[in-house]
Amino acid sequence: MIKKMFIAAILAIGLLASSCSNDDDNTPSTASLTLELDGLEALGDDYVYEGWIIVDGSPVSTGIFTSVTFPQSFTVDAQQLEDATTFVLSIEPAGETGTAAATPADTKILVGDFSGDRAPVNTAIVGDFSGSWGISFLRTPTDEVPGSANNGNDENGIWFGTPEATGPPTVGLGLPVLPAGWKYEGWVVVDGVGPLTTGTFTSFDTVDDSNDFSGTENNAGPPVPGEDFFNNAPAGFTFPLDVRGRTAVISVEPDPDNSPDPFTLKPLVGTVGQDTAPATHDLIYSSESFPTGWAIR
Repeated sequence: MIKKMFIAAILAIGLLASSCSNDDDNTPSTASLTLELDGLEALGDDYVYEGWIIVDGSPVSTGIFTSVTFPQSFTVDAQQLEDATTFVLSIEPAGETGTAAATPADTKILVGDFSGDRAPVNTAIVGDFSGSWGISFLRTPTDEVPGSANNGNDENGIWFGTPEATGPPTVGLGLPVLPAGWKYEGWVVVDGVGPLTTGTFTSFDTVDDSNDFSGTENNAGPPVPGEDFFNNAPAGFTFPLDVRGRTAVISVEPDPDNSPDPFTLKPLVGTVGQDTAPATHDLIYSSESFPTGWAIR
């Protein structure tokens, strides 16, 4: 009898061991995804970066981060990582939950397809800026009474367009149409103080969304993006602002955007010359601000 009980105990231990082994075998294996990125800047307090791998056409989150120091590694399902065809980096609201958290936001900034263990990533998902160009001119239309003479203070305003001898200015920006989730924004940089926005826009032949600093006679301004700098000077700035000799910038901003500063992507940069309209001043394409890097599995 004792011998039979001993044998039964041994069998029970074996079954238990077998059961534990099966449970271990059913545990999904994991692998590491490493990001080696260069050129990203920290986001505002309410937003985070989030990585995604595309598996069988569907996005799978690889995790969020706020630090822009790399390399950074993330633990993901090994089979999904092996099957992934593409890596995508997006900008997401911090603390996002529900169905919105399961898919990338429109603000996708980097993308790249895997070739073997590596995916080279770039900003092609935002647009191809390689052929970008821009023209600005100095004039202050928002403090002029329609039909009156020029006030002689054109150095206090900048507009991103082409001035015409008769009629309103025409388009002066050659930039790609942005996908949903992004807007352009104009800036004038005052050395030692900081950047001043001229407003955000998506069209090049209409007024932008801001006239915070404009004059009082014709606040709408001409049908191109730009701004006069007369009123409501932010702390540290002195108005009216002489724009001559300043750096002008066109940036690409996430939408929504909770940071008052220019975003990482700055496709057009130029130094404003001394002559007012009808003279124009070029903005030149700059690739230096565009992040690149690798997603490595």
